[in-house]
Amino acid sequence: MYRTIQQSLLARIQAILLSKYDIALANLAVEQPPSIALGELALPVAFELAKRLRKAPRAIATELAAELTAALPELEGVASVEVAGAGYLNIRLDRTATVRRIAADQHADIGGRGFRLVEHTSINPNKAAHIGHLRNAILGDTFQRLLRPDSYKRGYEVGVQNYIDNTGVQVADVVVGLVHLEGKTLDSTRELLTELIETNQRIDFYCWDLYARVSQWYTGAGSPQAPDPGQLAARKQIRLDTLHALEVGNNDTATIADLISTAVLRRHLQTMQRLSIEYDFLPRESEILSLHFWDAARELMLAKGVLYLETAGKNKGCYVMRRAGTEEATVEDVNLPDEDAKVIVRSNGTVTYVGKDIAYHLWKFGLLPGKDFGYARFHEYPSAAAPSPIAELFGSDQPPSRADHTCWISTAGASDPGHPTFGKADAIYNVIDSRQNDPQNNVIAALRGMGYTEAADHYTHFSYEMVALTPRCAIELGYTISDEDRAKSYIEVSGRKGFGVKADDLLDQLIAAAKAEVDTRHPEIEPDARLTIATQIAVGALRYFMLRFTRNTVIAFDFKDALSFEGETGPYVQYAIVRAANIFRKANTTAAASLAAIATLDLSNILDTEEGSSLWETWLLSSKLTLLIEQCIATAEPAYLAKYAFQLAQQFNNFYHRHHVLNETDPTRKALLLATAAVAQREMTRALGYLGIEAPPVM
Repeated sequence: MYRTIQQSLLARIQAILLSKYDIALANLAVEQPPSIALGELALPVAFELAKRLRKAPRAIATELAAELTAALPELEGVASVEVAGAGYLNIRLDRTATVRRIAADQHADIGGRGFRLVEHTSINPNKAAHIGHLRNAILGDTFQRLLRPDSYKRGYEVGVQNYIDNTGVQVADVVVGLVHLEGKTLDSTRELLTELIETNQRIDFYCWDLYARVSQWYTGAGSPQAPDPGQLAARKQIRLDTLHALEVGNNDTATIADLISTAVLRRHLQTMQRLSIEYDFLPRESEILSLHFWDAARELMLAKGVLYLETAGKNKGCYVMRRAGTEEATVEDVNLPDEDAKVIVRSNGTVTYVGKDIAYHLWKFGLLPGKDFGYARFHEYPSAAAPSPIAELFGSDQPPSRADHTCWISTAGASDPGHPTFGKADAIYNVIDSRQNDPQNNVIAALRGMGYTEAADHYTHFSYEMVALTPRCAIELGYTISDEDRAKSYIEVSGRKGFGVKADDLLDQLIAAAKAEVDTRHPEIEPDARLTIATQIAVGALRYFMLRFTRNTVIAFDFKDALSFEGETGPYVQYAIVRAANIFRKANTTAAASLAAIATLDLSNILDTEEGSSLWETWLLSSKLTLLIEQCIATAEPAYLAKYAFQLAQQFNNFYHRHHVLNETDPTRKALLLATAAVAQREMTRALGYLGIEAPPVM
């Protein structure tokens, strides 16, 4: 609602500027006054116009205020316009009218035409997902929720992709471990997978340990007798030969890689599903190679002059492109090799990660003529139709985060019938950590160099920093750490070194800790329902912790901090929602009925008083959800919504402690108090929904 009023107000000011001063301003700043007593919006537009009009800002503000005052009948929800300070326009809202509109859930849509493609997670399918992968997946999943249409906003058409690098060096390393450390063949690899399934063991956990072992084998670390340089060189060659076999395909080595990577991928989907994270399409690197996406991209890059063969210097025999951010060669240097050029095809003919990524993104934008994947059904997400233990006990009006649907995977063969269209995006958001800035910048530079300026402009590297552990958390997870590490603010994790936190282990420990608390507080609830509540709390704690920090912040994860019911945490917001639900339960009413009840009440005698201002502040903050969603989309920063959810929970808790809703004897005042609790609960629940967090019925 706040955004709706703001938009209509800005549109009116822009019309006034055009007709009165013949000035068009596409963007007008809007601020909030330092005190609610000064109004709900403040516009510094007069300061922007002062130089152009050669007038004092206050004089301009006075003229604009007169025009806006005359237009008040057409500005629904605006009560008055005042000039403040040196030239601010302060806008006061009609509190009673605005409260009624907020209660009726009137708001402006967000979104529009165009296909938004969000790629996230993209874990190498060589071992179990770890805590760092969770930040990627949670960021990407939250952002696609913000973009998608729902009952609250129009949204965009969105596709969620999870890129699977099943022919890269990490998968090659696991194959090396299987074949050269454990002596596996293709047949014995199949037997291994069957044995793991029959004994209820996880292939991704098995590969976690194997990957750490093979990483040490390459360097000789941990060996009783240090290998000589010749042995180490031979091991390095085994790695390169294995990687080449994976890229060529149609051999036992490639088949072993496909079996292992597909089995690990299925585990990844199960892990992410525990966090309500789902995907629409899994494009695999093996199909980018076998369907010759790169060949088509190479010809395009050569024709556009972006790619060229280096004939001298350290990159002789490689196909290279000018690195993003470097200047054109000077006349003196034009005949010298560009030593800083980005290698796209190595001298042995293998394509680098960036080369394959350029081809992939040309397909994403629909710029790779004649090339497309085959599509096969891979995973069916379960229907949410069956009632949960929570719904059976308490009832639930919370819809599932996504309707049941199919996750598709790329194939080199014919497509299964009924597959959607996944390419031809109008805008792309790639959730990839900040260490990949250089490759991402080079993909954008290649698009721009080929003349695809619009595509380059709509390509967003949704970067983020790493996730580490607090020393306390590392100890709780069973790691032995040195005194030096104990003194650090955080400890970096490394899957290659075997020091890390599997995502499932982390979730299991969070759920166990939450369940111990739920068991103590609510022994009367059935065990299955207690487990569901504990899972909601644990998932909420984890997702909120990953989202509360801006993307460029290193996160030091800590169990106690994440699960705390106090401070800026997911459980704090969930608990505020539970508090609100308890009010309606004790009052023998519902949130919906409480909001409907104030439609015809005269509230001005309450809201327009100094005491009523505290209630009005809760309504005003509750009305800003769409504004925050729009801000998150524009800046690609979900942390703003997490902060909003926390602030609204704080606002509600202040209201809860200040006003004794159930003891109120005045009918109109009690109706307003109930409605205030209801609107806060509604918008907190919605905000958490966009963050991928459910509100449990009790805590």
